[in-house]
Amino acid sequence: MSHTISVVAVLKAKPGMEPEMAEQARSMAEASLAEPGCLSYRNYVDPDDPRSWVVVEEWADQASFDAHMASPHLAASLARSAELLAEPPSVKVLAPVV
Repeated sequence: MSHTISVVAVLKAKPGMEPEMAEQARSMAEASLAEPGCLSYRNYVDPDDPRSWVVVEEWADQASFDAHMASPHLAASLARSAELLAEPPSVKVLAPVV
């Protein structure tokens, strides 16, 4: 039996990189939502700290998430991380309690 996979990533943009972060967030959401097995992909920004971002994703199963992890758009996003992020992202991959 396969279970959904949820991912929560916490990101901190470098000062002044907020517009670029917003563009990358939109691009990642669009590309990820087009992938088979992507149930949801949402970007959030802290209204009190526009450099603080949270991404919440849900995938139908492990295979869908694995395919996402190997996707070209994720590789491109990760390659830009050094330019955009003030620190490495904190990523939690979660499974439902069954």
